[in-house]
Amino acid sequence: MLKIRLGQSSDAYCDGVSRRSFLRLGALSLGAVAANFSLADLLRAEEAAGIGSSNKAIINIHLGGGPSHQDIFDLKPEAAVEFRGEFSPISTNVEGIQICEHLPKLAQMADKFAIIRSLVGSTGQHSNYQTHSGYDMRDLRNAGGRPSLGSVISKVAGPSASGAPAFISYNGGDPGYLGPVYKAYAPQGGSLKLTKDLTVERLDDRTNLLASLDRIRRDVDSSGQMEALDSFTQRAVGVVTSGKVAEALDASKVTPDEKERYGKEGMPFLTARRLVESGVRVVTFSWGGWDTHSNNFTSLKRQLPNMDRALSALLTDLHDRGLEKDVTVVVWGEFGRTPRVNGGAGRDHWPQVMGAFLAGGGMKTGQVIGSTTKNAEAAKDRPVHFHEVFSTLYYNLGIDVGSKTLEDTAGRPQYLVDKREVIRELV
Repeated sequence: MLKIRLGQSSDAYCDGVSRRSFLRLGALSLGAVAANFSLADLLRAEEAAGIGSSNKAIINIHLGGGPSHQDIFDLKPEAAVEFRGEFSPISTNVEGIQICEHLPKLAQMADKFAIIRSLVGSTGQHSNYQTHSGYDMRDLRNAGGRPSLGSVISKVAGPSASGAPAFISYNGGDPGYLGPVYKAYAPQGGSLKLTKDLTVERLDDRTNLLASLDRIRRDVDSSGQMEALDSFTQRAVGVVTSGKVAEALDASKVTPDEKERYGKEGMPFLTARRLVESGVRVVTFSWGGWDTHSNNFTSLKRQLPNMDRALSALLTDLHDRGLEKDVTVVVWGEFGRTPRVNGGAGRDHWPQVMGAFLAGGGMKTGQVIGSTTKNAEAAKDRPVHFHEVFSTLYYNLGIDVGSKTLEDTAGRPQYLVDKREVIRELV
């Protein structure tokens, strides 16, 4: 995050704000309030995007490294010992659905989520590019690459009426051909509160901001970075002056009850909930380490209880706060892991099939979609492609991927995904 303060340094500008502060405002790729739009402009943009003033939002949780699907949500107790692993399945509150024994809290609320056991289309790369965009990071069909979902929403819908940015990310999210203006706001340490000697009126004076920015144009090139810097600065100022996002990011506002329910390792889940409540449309973060080539089961025994605690607390809060129809939660990684346990008690990379966890968004939950073969090595029925998940996420945000296009750098219309069918079982 950014602490904005007046400085009396040698490089201070005439309005008292230091050049370093403005550089930090831009370079950190902060936030989403376009100061050159009036509130009426923003509301009209929302209406045109079909989203309006709703709280429709996505929490996108990336389990970096590739979690072993057959040890979490698709256990194979009847498989040979070299395939089935160490864990046992437990029944959930939905008849016929079983998940890992180390997820007892989630097991008691299976009616509130859906499991995809037959997710295909993984690019097999150690990267969150695909869980951000649905595409291979090597996809060169568009100059600049494919934009992340958050960047698309930032472009299509912009900031909410509350002043909250459209897209906050703790794990990147490339804007692709949309350009750097639509990069995520990326909080980084410090404070977003106004200092006592910096008033809203002074900070929100766009003329002074742009005049100060003109002084540093020599530090950026002519490829659109100046426009991005201007945009990021305006967005960061909007975040600070709106207050809601700053409060959502303020750890001192977390209650003892919330700390207890989410646990120390679950604070990112709580922060994401607080951010969507403040009006942020897309929040993404990575959690845990799942590249378990060795000691797979030891690692999962350590991580799964923490995920169980935090994810169940998040789903409970969304339901208790009436947000289960507006906020979609997706949890997934970049690929699955090998059916056979290797000599180091680990599992290696397996892009052929994987799993995903979905909740909220008004979807039809309490179900499992698809299945895998006896050793979890391939989709047995109802393969679900990455793009179908993205089509469903966009659908939950009020965007029809069958008709919506965006122009790439060459001015050509591009669909948001190639496979433009939603997951029919969910909607």
